Amino acid sequence: SCCYLSRRLNQLSSHDPLWKRHCKKYWLISEEEKSQRNQSWKAIFISTYSDLGRYIRYYATLKKAWDDLEKYLGQRCPRMIGSLKESVREEDLDAVEAQIGCKLPDDYRCSFRIHNGQKLVVPGLMGSMALSNHYRSEDLLDIDTAAGGFQQRLGLKQCLPLTFCIHTGLSQYMALESVEGRNKYEIFYQCPDQMARNPSAIDMFITGTSYLEWFTSYVNKVVTGGYPIIRDQIFRYVHDKECVATTGDITVSVSTSFLPELSSVHPPHYFFTYRIRIEMSKDALPEKACQLDSRYWRITNAKGDVEEVQGPGVVGEFPIISPGRVYEYTSCTTFSTTSGYMEGYYTFHCLYYKDKFFNVTIPRFHMVCPTFKVSTARMETNHNEYAVDEDEDSTDTDEYEDRRRVLDIPAPSGRCPRHT
Repeated sequence: SCCYLSRRLNQLSSHDPLWKRHCKKYWLISEEEKSQRNQSWKAIFISTYSDLGRYIRYYATLKKAWDDLEKYLGQRCPRMIGSLKESVREEDLDAVEAQIGCKLPDDYRCSFRIHNGQKLVVPGLMGSMALSNHYRSEDLLDIDTAAGGFQQRLGLKQCLPLTFCIHTGLSQYMALESVEGRNKYEIFYQCPDQMARNPSAIDMFITGTSYLEWFTSYVNKVVTGGYPIIRDQIFRYVHDKECVATTGDITVSVSTSFLPELSSVHPPHYFFTYRIRIEMSKDALPEKACQLDSRYWRITNAKGDVEEVQGPGVVGEFPIISPGRVYEYTSCTTFSTTSGYMEGYYTFHCLYYKDKFFNVTIPRFHMVCPTFKVSTARMETNHNEYAVDEDEDSTDTDEYEDRRRVLDIPAPSGRCPRHT
């Protein structure tokens, strides 16, 4: 625009080094890429703008997120890279909008101009969760599959699926319009109201306020190590750095995850899984080797109700811990309140001094249900039809127990007793 104002501004706007900054800032064009394209910075900016100009607010952020994710997965989960699809064209996105009769948000469109989601494979790009008889792995849907799952039924009107798990049928949806109590572009897990007579009564666990925020925050968790890589998959366990306790040479740390597919708002049933890591310092003396005998749990829900549990071993096993060795296992618990916490201790005995016993602290770890919204169908119905009992005690069970994993030792199968 400036070049049309005066001769001097016309000269300045043609000064190529001025366009270098814009090319790097908005399109992430490197010096190497410029050399390969054999064009001036100004020509590169203009040609890119003509194709992607409507996404100038989002492109650099989303392109960096995709680049960071590909680099990270290329080193740690290379087979996942092969499932990513190439970008789609602008006309393909326009065709989808015409098909579903709704406009797609520009940040969503921009992401699919970079990668068209992934193939329906396992593991899924959007994270996994595994317990002994329950497995979830979410794929990021390509645009055609997402359009095929576009919803117009009551309870999910004008909602587009973003992810899908082929094992559980679970999806995260994005609301394309502000209807049925949802905000436009809000992202959520659907949660059918099990106490309602109306099938359109669907509650929602909110996971994002926009596609940009939802996708980039997930990628940041992955590439900064916030989500662990286990068996070549991204596992969506959240670890609080303060949730670590050291007793002598043994350190116990805990990470947790909320499972929406096993939870409900009505009736109140919030399902959490936690992963515990027990490690002995590699500098510990060999005679410090010990074996876990029992565990004690103190479980407190949001009402302050306390349940105490004690039992032998963990996950049906009695692991031996020695210098430099790590033992990990996964268990789960449910609350009838939206949050709660657990803490306790393990009792060990020394292998060299079998009559010597000691306790190892398990740090307090909190579990909090994400923000949820109650369906408008429920709100418009007589509340007397839905008496809710929130006095259930929390339970810590082995029904979804994962096999333990001792580093550098094959993991045998095994089930654990209750309250592990």
